[in-house]
Order: sequence, then structure tokens, then C-alpha cells
Amino acid sequence: MNPIGADGYEHHPLLDKHVRDVASRGEGVLVAVTHELHSHGTVRIAHIRPASGVEWTTSAENIQAARP
Repeated sequence: MNPIGADGYEHHPLLDKHVRDVASRGEGVLVAVTHELHSHGTVRIAHIRPASGVEWTTSAENIQAARP
């Protein structure tokens, strides 16, 4: 896991980079990785903004750098 800042956001190496969500096959810019506490533990959530501007979330484990 990557370091988490005082603001609660993870300092992910793909932040502000074009990524692909392998679950939905959607692509966009990774704008944040947050952590949500659940009864079974912490879940890392990736926030992705496509060109349309309508963001979606997915598990941070589902993201990878998009091919040019």
C-alpha cells in the first residue's frame, strides 16, 4: 500500500495519469484513491474521471496504466 496523506488520500503512483479499470474496461484519469472502513476491513477505492467528466469508482486493485 502507498502512503496516506494527512488529508486521508493515498499517494498512488498513477494519480493524475490515464488509467484503465479492468472491471469495467473504462478509461480516464485517476483523480484520487480513498479508503473506506467496512466491517471486514479497509477497502481502497479509486476515483476515475473520463473525458465525459462523469466520475466513477472501482477497487484500487482494478486499475492499471492505460496504453497510449
